[in-house]
Amino acid sequence: MKTIGLLGGMSWESTLPYYRQINEAVRERLGGLHSARLVLFSVDFAQVERLQRSGDWDAAGVLLAEAARALQRAGADFLVLCTNTMHKVDEAIEAAVDIPLLHIADPTAAAIRSAGLHRVGLLGTRFTMEQPLYRERLERRHGIEVLVPVEADRAIVHRVIYEELCLGSVHEASRQAYRQVIARLVERGAEAVILGCTEIGLLLGPHDASVPLFDTTALHARAAAEHALLD
Repeated sequence: MKTIGLLGGMSWESTLPYYRQINEAVRERLGGLHSARLVLFSVDFAQVERLQRSGDWDAAGVLLAEAARALQRAGADFLVLCTNTMHKVDEAIEAAVDIPLLHIADPTAAAIRSAGLHRVGLLGTRFTMEQPLYRERLERRHGIEVLVPVEADRAIVHRVIYEELCLGSVHEASRQAYRQVIARLVERGAEAVILGCTEIGLLLGPHDASVPLFDTTALHARAAAEHALLD
């Protein structure tokens, strides 16, 4: 079994499901008392959020690159970055280490294509929804058309992530607001919706939409477990 390097803490609320779901997937595959071999580097999210807000992505890349090197030194065979937004600095992370990074968009895209879908809505932080890197990976590498909410809806989605979900707060009013955002994406032709922030799965489940929801946390965690178990 390969050792997984989890680069988490962004926020720690969503890193917890990664740890649990990876271990559940390994136990499901191997049975008995088996669990995953992994090491975790959890950053101070307040520092990362300040860099996001100021647009200093270069400094954020340096910070996460150092964390990635620490995971490699600790024995990780590959990396799992437990956040969608910070895949914006994936190149800085990959350049810092000699082990691969399992990109969160790829298992998500594989699940969407396996379901025979081609046009999806994307929920996430403002950075994920508005900046091109994440969307372009889905579109150019995987041939998936991506719709994002209108400006007012993007503001709602972003606010709930940072002011509620990252703090472990789940409110019914926010769930209803997200349901309405999803409904408007469906009206524009979305065949499914990507929960493109690792905290959104704390708020929404399959019953909250009339179309399939693809939870990036669950898909990424399962892909990590499967990669760790490859011969």
